[in-house]
Amino acid sequence: MTALPSHSHAGAVPLRAVDVTMRFGGAVAVDGVSLAVRAGEIMGLIGPNGAGKSTLFDILAGDRRPSQGRVLLNGEPVETSPAHTRLARGLGRSFQIPRPFAGMTLVENVMLGAQRQAGERVWPNLFAHRRVARAEAALLARAMDLLDFVTLAPLARQPARVLSGGQRKLLELARLLMAEPSVVLLDEPAAGVHPALLELIMQRIRSLNSGGMTFLIVEHNMELVTQLCKHVFVMAGGALLCEGTAADVVGDPRVIEAYLGGGAP
Repeated sequence: MTALPSHSHAGAVPLRAVDVTMRFGGAVAVDGVSLAVRAGEIMGLIGPNGAGKSTLFDILAGDRRPSQGRVLLNGEPVETSPAHTRLARGLGRSFQIPRPFAGMTLVENVMLGAQRQAGERVWPNLFAHRRVARAEAALLARAMDLLDFVTLAPLARQPARVLSGGQRKLLELARLLMAEPSVVLLDEPAAGVHPALLELIMQRIRSLNSGGMTFLIVEHNMELVTQLCKHVFVMAGGALLCEGTAADVVGDPRVIEAYLGGGAP
């Protein structure tokens, strides 16, 4: 497989939320949340249902614009920038329910993730056919490499509709990697995934992180969080309740109370 891109920015904070608030009419879904996603780490975002995690995640990714506050990507404000602009600048995201193009093959789905494709522009198609063909061949090769990385290469020419839920998450990861992000937001990668496939997903996240890729993971599966995440943010009632190591937050009485009103999470 072709080497995946290395992203090394030790000590940097590529993604930051500063006093982010989101209101829906009179309801406050996110209430003045500030957090810093450190480069080269796998960080978690947890909390009970209704805590505001998904709304904050959408704000970080560019799928919602906050009522107030700032989102900084590599130090630059992006809170008014849409998701595709943030992706072009190195911030990618997955979704809790993957959204492949069911009628397209796996390799076609992955190739769609590439940014700035020569074949999308009129001039190269009219006057630089060979250059476009070489670029398309390179994209195909990279897409096949990424499908191999997520163990889906044998199904490359099959339509995405044949995949299981866990396989769709692997396909989505491959398509996301095609855009070469440096920071990845993962939305519940464990949801609805068979344990064997979940272990594979975790292995691939570790592999990508070892190359310097940064992750922020929203997840309910505490086993995944404790195994993968070095630092965890906890939300409750729209606000940031606490943060720390996975072991620290799981044992924090405030977190226990937020989840089960006194039971262990």
